[in-house]
Amino acid sequence: MGDTGPTGPVMDRDEVDRALARLGAEHEAIETSLLALQDHAGRRLLEGAELTGVTAERWSAAEASITLLWTYFDAYTGALRTAREIRSRRRWSSREDLVELTELLRGEAVTVAGSAAATANAPTPNGGPGRLSERYSLVTLVERMNQLYATSLDMVVAADAVWSALPARIDLLAAELGRTRKLAHSVGVRPGEHPAGDDLERITRTLTRLREQVVCDPLAFWTPAQGSSAPGGGRPDTTVYDREARALEEVRREIDAVLAVRQDAEQRIVRLRDVLSRADRTLAEARTARGEVLAKIAATEVPVVGGPPIVLQEQLAAAAEYRRHAQWHRLSPLLESLEEKAEDELLRARESLTAVTAPLAVRAELRGRLDAYKAKMARLGHAEDPELAEKYEKARRMLWSAPCDLRVAEQAVLRYQHAAAELLGTARRVPGQGGPVDRTGPGA
Repeated sequence: MGDTGPTGPVMDRDEVDRALARLGAEHEAIETSLLALQDHAGRRLLEGAELTGVTAERWSAAEASITLLWTYFDAYTGALRTAREIRSRRRWSSREDLVELTELLRGEAVTVAGSAAATANAPTPNGGPGRLSERYSLVTLVERMNQLYATSLDMVVAADAVWSALPARIDLLAAELGRTRKLAHSVGVRPGEHPAGDDLERITRTLTRLREQVVCDPLAFWTPAQGSSAPGGGRPDTTVYDREARALEEVRREIDAVLAVRQDAEQRIVRLRDVLSRADRTLAEARTARGEVLAKIAATEVPVVGGPPIVLQEQLAAAAEYRRHAQWHRLSPLLESLEEKAEDELLRARESLTAVTAPLAVRAELRGRLDAYKAKMARLGHAEDPELAEKYEKARRMLWSAPCDLRVAEQAVLRYQHAAAELLGTARRVPGQGGPVDRTGPGA
């Protein structure tokens, strides 16, 4: 067992030398870290900024911690210097020297005296109010400095990360916003006149307010990493910035659409006039065809044909007026609506023409069917059959007379078909056997 003192076994010379070497290396590392923190760009920015909110509160505590760090470091430096002086008295230290060194290196022999201002806001080891002076061992002092350094560096790095990321991005977005506002103004997209103009005003206000908040309270836009204890672990919160960037992109797309309208408005208006003109001509043709159907076809319902779309013509005139006065923001949605309505109107006109001329198509089909059967019967040598000729003539008079009763004419054609089929069936029966009647069509 070696000699013991108030702090335990007295250290021998080798233990003292090893402890001094370790403490010297720690001293150098701590000094390097403190100087780096002192020169950190984020710390310099924090010192010169007018801070608010959570950043102001945390920086006040961090400043006190940094001041206390240097106080601790000075006390640590003094204790280490004293220990080195004691060790350098003799090549072979006496027992009294070793007892003194043991007390200094292992015991709570370091007194840290500080002002109330230096410790008021700095974290204390026990969480209670800081005292004007405390005694520490060198090991405890190093642990305390490491804690204060980590919390101070975390705050400085987080603030610097936000300042490095967000203001520059906000400025770039603001510059893009300025260009978009000029472009919007050139095509008549202004606040109070177009929703996109109102959106630009809102984005401008939000970005201005966001930049002010980021500069004054950067830690309000910092999201710490979950489970990370490393200083500066986390990322800037860009939620508001990202939302406004997306909103500006949507406005830009809308303005691009307005610009596209300005470039091809004339061609689109010409196409609209053409589509509406075709719809009008188709409706006129349908009205003419309806008169013809009513004169030539009896006992049938013919749908009424509507008139031309007056509202669409008025809207087309308004579109031309918007183009003439360069009101592109009004012209853009109107053209899109008109193009859809014009195509629908042309489709409606074509459907009206088809519905009106349907009876004429039915009559033409019956005429074609009757002549086809007649040609078939002539080809098979039955053109002179008196009964068949009589039924054909009756059906023909009905189909070629006006007005034509389609229901009666269709029955006459069917009677002619049945008579032809019966005649063909009789001619093709084998003597002594029954057989099916030939029901094949005229192309058989």
